Amino acid sequence: MATIFAPEWWCPNCGTSARLPFPKPRQTHMHVCPKLRFLSAPLLPRGMAAKVEIVERGDYVGGETVQLDPERGRPVQSIVTTRDKGQDTIIFAPVATATARIS
Repeated sequence: MATIFAPEWWCPNCGTSARLPFPKPRQTHMHVCPKLRFLSAPLLPRGMAAKVEIVERGDYVGGETVQLDPERGRPVQSIVTTRDKGQDTIIFAPVATATARIS
């Protein structure tokens, strides 16, 4: 019987690591990162050179419900992972709200 080893995943910002199975296509392992202000950030395969950073929203926030930075209270647009061969982005899309009245 062959032994299958799970790869090691880690966060380049806070150093969190875990042995987890490979995720399904178009999915990734996430964790709450204290260095990225306690937002959900991706775990990367150990040894991958990459940078994970927060991008604040640059436009006006009207009546939308948006993801806020827990420490600064500023709206967060996305978390970007930049590697040698490309870039991945996790988007925090605003949520629309509505109210209804029955007369």
